[in-house]
Amino acid sequence: MAREAGRPLRADAQRNRDKILAAAVRLFTEEGLDAHFERVAREAGVGTGTLYRNFPTREALIEAAYRNEVARLCDAVPDLLATMPPRDALHAWMRRFLDYVTAKLGMAEALRSVVASGGNPYGESREMIQEALSSLMEAGVAAGDVRSDIRPTDLFAALAGIGLTSAGPDQREQAERLVELTLDGLTPRDR
Repeated sequence: MAREAGRPLRADAQRNRDKILAAAVRLFTEEGLDAHFERVAREAGVGTGTLYRNFPTREALIEAAYRNEVARLCDAVPDLLATMPPRDALHAWMRRFLDYVTAKLGMAEALRSVVASGGNPYGESREMIQEALSSLMEAGVAAGDVRSDIRPTDLFAALAGIGLTSAGPDQREQAERLVELTLDGLTPRDR
């Protein structure tokens, strides 16, 4: 649960915050820096006062939206592993990674504005993603479904490459094929 000044947010405040972040990702991905605060508030179904109370600046909103996307991606791992076999969980997560990269690329201009203002929206995101991949790959190796000689950093590099070359909305079909190819490459050689 998110905290405000060291205390947990009320349930309704957390819902509003979550709706704001989802709307911000969608709008900054679609419109870049042209997305207006008022439109984000309207899309989230909250007043502009609620938006400004949570995120006093455009940069704060962009950074929080990006960090929230990273957290959602990484926080999905335990549930995926609890509800499906490790290889299927890894595959589902890799597809979510494509969604994350698509949003990140769409938000590139907005994220650059955060960096230009002295912010660091990327702080810890790489480590969080590596940890998520490590959990998925360890489970896959333990189940005998994933090669033990591939490191999470190798898979991250492959996924980042797919993301950089094929994460555009009009390239999703190709990105899916490349994820399948990558997943096939993770299959133990003795199978």
